[in-house]
Amino acid sequence: MSLAEKIKYVHEPTDLQCGQAVLAMLTGIDVGKVAEILGNDRETKLSEMKDFLMANGILLAGTRCEARSAEDLPEIALLSLETPRCWHWSLYCEGIFYDPEHGVSDDFPECARKYCWEVRL
Repeated sequence: MSLAEKIKYVHEPTDLQCGQAVLAMLTGIDVGKVAEILGNDRETKLSEMKDFLMANGILLAGTRCEARSAEDLPEIALLSLETPRCWHWSLYCEGIFYDPEHGVSDDFPECARKYCWEVRL
């Protein structure tokens, strides 16, 4: 079974919890529990994302890359997207975008700049 088949989409509980939702999708931990463990129910910083994933056996590549299209992405990627409203965390896995605000799709949500970090399981 591929990771994409194991990922269960999680919609962000509030407009500020996209990071917690992405962490929940990658780890399988309930999004409310993720916020509780982080001690944060608002915006998440990259350092919080990295530390939480590392504590759960998941590593991020140290280098951020810019993506112009899905072809630029590694097999599994943590995405930081400049959307019309704000910077936003999202997840890409094996050709599928899991966006905590916009749902599951085969392309990026509307965004100006797209950055990614390879997720290493």
